[in-house]
Amino acid sequence: MPSAHADSAHAVETRDLRVDYGERVAVDGLSLSVPPGEVFGLVGPNGAGKTSSFKVLATLMRPTYGDVFIGGIDIALRPEAARRRLGYMPDLAPAASDLKVWEFLDLFAAAHGLGGDAKRQRVGECLERVGLDDRAGAMCKELSRGMTQRLVLAKVLLHRPSLYLLDEPASGMDPTSRAALRETLRSLAAEGASVIVSSHILTELEDMCTMVGFMREGRLVDSGSVADVLARHAGAAGRTLLANVLGDPSPLLQFLDEREGTSPGAATPAGVEFTLAGGDADQADLLAAMVAAGLRVKSLAERRATMEQVLLDLETRTASPTQPPPLPPNR
Repeated sequence: MPSAHADSAHAVETRDLRVDYGERVAVDGLSLSVPPGEVFGLVGPNGAGKTSSFKVLATLMRPTYGDVFIGGIDIALRPEAARRRLGYMPDLAPAASDLKVWEFLDLFAAAHGLGGDAKRQRVGECLERVGLDDRAGAMCKELSRGMTQRLVLAKVLLHRPSLYLLDEPASGMDPTSRAALRETLRSLAAEGASVIVSSHILTELEDMCTMVGFMREGRLVDSGSVADVLARHAGAAGRTLLANVLGDPSPLLQFLDEREGTSPGAATPAGVEFTLAGGDADQADLLAAMVAAGLRVKSLAERRATMEQVLLDLETRTASPTQPPPLPPNR
């Protein structure tokens, strides 16, 4: 039976997850919950603890401390049941070089208990979903790095898991393949599955994810919906605005320099960029003041924060502990 702490409302839930490698703490108190139907991006610099977290979630490594539930199943008590619900794609996973593409998938489909026509049909469906149906007869060793990534993703799809753990799935993919990956992940979420994905291509994550969590030195330092997280960090030092005026921007730059509540503007190819302390009402007042000052305003728009900006912001604002905290007693 699942633990009493299990919560089937979440596709995955971790509580106080910790992973130590000797004296080094790789994952430090990770607690997160991902509901069904979400694409959750796990973001952080190298060494932040993302891959160690993925290995624990995939039941490939036991944590030093903490609890993990997959669809309400405690993976420490029922690892086999949890594995039936998840699909794991590690960073740069290989494909058997001496097999054809369809043979590679056929092997894993059989391992999942598929046979006969059902197996052939499912192999074909997964190849089509990742855009490799025309390469079914090719040898795996003939595939490019990006195609190999797509083949491994097809393998992960075979048993229709409810949770996908994808570590750098876009690695080596060209722009067309990355666009196809985005659509695949969105369609999986629309079908009710949950996806946890990490990538160093932050613009890709921003486009494909509905939720995001930022890790630094093993800790989850911020998480939530993409819109909420970006809004929080956009407002940390005031909202960033981009203004365009007809003609010479110098009068606008002087106006911003003299007005209280705005930073000095910086002329960019896209327009004059500056920050404004305040909210929507302050922005409306600013626009009225610009027009009253005779500035011929063509546009005034808020610039959204990006994941890259948030990551840099967290890097500068989050202090590093001098030494890891002790483990909780009696565990």
